[in-house]
Amino acid sequence: MTYLPAKVQGQWFHLYLILDLYSRKIVGWEVHDSDHADHAAHLVRRTALAEGIAALSSKPVLHGDNGSTLKATTVLAMLNWLGVKPSYSRPRVSDDNAYAESLFRTAKYRPEFPAKGFAELDDARAWAASFVHWYNVEHRHSGIRYVSPAQRHIGDDLAILAARHALYASARDLNPARWSGKTRNWTPVGAVTLNPERDCIVKAFSEDNLIQPLAA
Repeated sequence: MTYLPAKVQGQWFHLYLILDLYSRKIVGWEVHDSDHADHAAHLVRRTALAEGIAALSSKPVLHGDNGSTLKATTVLAMLNWLGVKPSYSRPRVSDDNAYAESLFRTAKYRPEFPAKGFAELDDARAWAASFVHWYNVEHRHSGIRYVSPAQRHIGDDLAILAARHALYASARDLNPARWSGKTRNWTPVGAVTLNPERDCIVKAFSEDNLIQPLAA
């Protein structure tokens, strides 16, 4: 959840977003004039139904910050009913939710984001709907080889990236003198981790400190 400024000083609207970490697609969003656990629980339920979570054999994990809203009994009960496991950022560790923070920054630095705030709740909701459509459908995300989140979400990125690779290879074959090395890497992005730097550190530490079996 992030705050959207209103034109009235001291007043804020609340933008709730659920981001699919693998595809970078915004799979659920709502804007409200208050921060309440009921809003979060409703969004989680609506998103789970839209994404067919109930039919999945392996349920996803919902990661969020340490705010009281996501830890409320209402939200936890909804997650338990859906079979979704909650996860939270560590206290005072800003990069545990880096993907969401990056998304919110992208949203608030869009040219159409009103510098003086939103006049009404309906204005904030209209802007959010437009932003989500742009981000999911029109935006070519650099982190997933410049395909749109919507394309990656449904698996179309495989064919798109294969076609780009073939096009680049053909162009290099036609005029090899213009190429000093390999073509751009169009290999689809594999698994995505929440905190890749931390995962690398943990893996390296584990490999360097393997427990040796005791001699008999």
